[in-house]
Amino acid sequence: MMVDKVYNVLFLCSGNSARSIMAEVLLNSLGRGRFKGYSAGSHPAGQVNPFTIELLGNSGYRVDDLRSKSWDEFAATSAPKMDLVITVCDKAAGEVCPVWPGQPVSAHWSFQDPAAFQGPDDEKRRVFQKSSHQIGNRVRLLVSLPIEKLDRFSLKQKVKEIGEIPP
Repeated sequence: MMVDKVYNVLFLCSGNSARSIMAEVLLNSLGRGRFKGYSAGSHPAGQVNPFTIELLGNSGYRVDDLRSKSWDEFAATSAPKMDLVITVCDKAAGEVCPVWPGQPVSAHWSFQDPAAFQGPDDEKRRVFQKSSHQIGNRVRLLVSLPIEKLDRFSLKQKVKEIGEIPP
C-alpha cells in the first residue's frame, strides 16, 4: 500500500506568540493531512499571545496544545525532518538560523507583527484578524501547490513567490 508523503513545514518568528502560531494552526487545518505545520521562535515569548488564542479559539481551532517554542527544538537530531522552513517576520529572517536536519527548502513571508500593535482591545482584535487573514491567504496558496511534482529548485521558487505576493 502506497502512503502519500506528509510535508513538514516549520514557521519561524522571533517570539513564536502570534504569526508563526497562526500559520502552524492554519496549515494543519487547510493542509488536510498533506501538510503538518510546526512553529517556533528564535527568542520565544514563553506564552502564546492571548489575542492569538482568542482569535483561533473563536474560529473553531483547537488551542489547548499551543505553546511558544524555541527553534532549538527543531534543530535537534530527534526533531521531525522539515521539508520547508518559512520565516514570517523580518527579524527572524535576518537572524542566523540553526542548521536544519535534511536541509529543507527555506523562504521568507513578511507579515506585520500584530502583537506589536498598541491600542484598544477591539482594535487589537481587528489587527490580529487581519494578520490571520493574510497568513491564511498564503497558506492556501502553499497547500494548492502540486508539491509532489516539483523539484527542489521549483519548490523553492514557488514558495518564495508566495511570499512576494502582497499580504
